[in-house]
Amino acid sequence: MSTSLRRRLLGEHPSGWGLVLPASVLILGLNIGPMVWAFLLSLRHDDLLAPSKWVGLANYRRLAEDPVFRAAIGHTLNYTALFVPLSIAIGLGIAMMLNQPVRFAGFYRTCVFVPFVVSAAAEGALFSFVFDPHYGVANAALARVGIGPQGFFQDPRQAMATLVAISLWGGIGLCVVVLLAALQDVPTHLVEAARLDGAGRRAVFRHVTLPAITPVLVFLLVWQTLQALQLFELVYTTTNGGPLRATTVVVFYVYQQAFQQFDAGYGAAVAYVVAVAVFGLAVARLVLRRMRGRAG
Repeated sequence: MSTSLRRRLLGEHPSGWGLVLPASVLILGLNIGPMVWAFLLSLRHDDLLAPSKWVGLANYRRLAEDPVFRAAIGHTLNYTALFVPLSIAIGLGIAMMLNQPVRFAGFYRTCVFVPFVVSAAAEGALFSFVFDPHYGVANAALARVGIGPQGFFQDPRQAMATLVAISLWGGIGLCVVVLLAALQDVPTHLVEAARLDGAGRRAVFRHVTLPAITPVLVFLLVWQTLQALQLFELVYTTTNGGPLRATTVVVFYVYQQAFQQFDAGYGAAVAYVVAVAVFGLAVARLVLRRMRGRAG
């Protein structure tokens, strides 16, 4: 191999490849290998015990006719439609309040962010007691203001809304921290110029602040959507998909098929459909980022 060709392939410092190669092989092996194995599994009938049987695309055709899978998609989309905009809107409101010169601002920021670092499993265990319909703190508090006991996790009409409320408690912290950093990066001279021109708070927010933080809002929109589509731990530790499958989301349905009903091939097919959807959102985020870079 000529020197010029080797330089084009390996760059000016080919020894660097020797430093990153072991980690690259490890990362690719732990990601690409399981992905290929899962795809091959989705083309087979496998109960994780007996020898598997090749069924081709039968598992994917079964998905199109599965009413429980369609219901799980609907539950996932409902959860996403509630959680994503509410988390961003509430996070923006709190971030704007914390961006003001208030006393103990650092303490308030810490209080807002701490729930974010709590695991979803711990959240589920905690709020299972809080929202227990018989002896939970939530119904006790409602009784103090004259409201009758609620079913929460045991009521199909309230279970999903209760999950969203818990997710907001734990997920707003990230939005607040990211948006607070974005608000502090808004050019002060633009805000002052708008105020000198007679713009009120709403006009300043609409014409100065909002355009400046739009890239961050887009990032949070994609990030929170990805998190919502992968909801599992909270469902597993609270409702277990019930009542009456009212909270059976897609990822939990994968778990049910693969590890409760031992239909690993079908579970892998469901997982691949979810993975394609998540990958599509990630690609959309990358495209939007590049478009913003070219526009800038």
